Amino acid sequence: MAIYNARAPALPLAPLEYDHRRDDQLNQNLRIYFNNLDNYLANLSGAVGGGVLGFPFIEASDSGTQYATGNNTPTIVNWDTTSLGNSFTLNVGNTATAQVSGIYKITYSLQFANDDNDAHDAVVWLRVNGSTSAADIPNSTTNFTVPARKSSGDPAFVCGYSEVVFALNAGDTVGLWWGTAQAATSGGVDGVYIYSLAAQTTPMAYPATPSALGSITFVSALTT
Repeated sequence: MAIYNARAPALPLAPLEYDHRRDDQLNQNLRIYFNNLDNYLANLSGAVGGGVLGFPFIEASDSGTQYATGNNTPTIVNWDTTSLGNSFTLNVGNTATAQVSGIYKITYSLQFANDDNDAHDAVVWLRVNGSTSAADIPNSTTNFTVPARKSSGDPAFVCGYSEVVFALNAGDTVGLWWGTAQAATSGGVDGVYIYSLAAQTTPMAYPATPSALGSITFVSALTT
């Protein structure tokens, strides 16, 4: 579907004496302008008008298994891959920066695993413009209970899925944080971690399992 921007034309100045060529040029400029305006409005007001609009958004994922930095220690969720986005940047410190002010919704899925003999909770929340509790977004926390492992070497899994609607100003950074009372360590202490798995071919073929998968989408302009 082609959509043409309607821009006000540069209209010719009136001559001191009547000249029909000036009127012809004026009418031609206005005709082009109104044709483009008709095209623009017809596309926007059609049944699939939203299909011609672009909004700020970002999607990201992470391909590595993630461990908390300690028990009951806030840890930022890692993101190492983004292939789609508009008016957002993914930063080295695992935050995303908005280039356009607005109301946004984050939707995320974290593949929690637990290799301990007891069930443990994982807690996830958002922070804007900081890495301390002062930057926490109120009411953004979700709690997930990860069951005890199925057997030795066979952890239990929970998909930590949630979404939060929040406001960002242009230049704000947002990060997803998590923590658990029983944090696993790589090759050491049993507990909760965020699990990843490469693409598999046996016993059946399926794509890779990212440890984290999420997107931030535009909902509305800021309201007063």
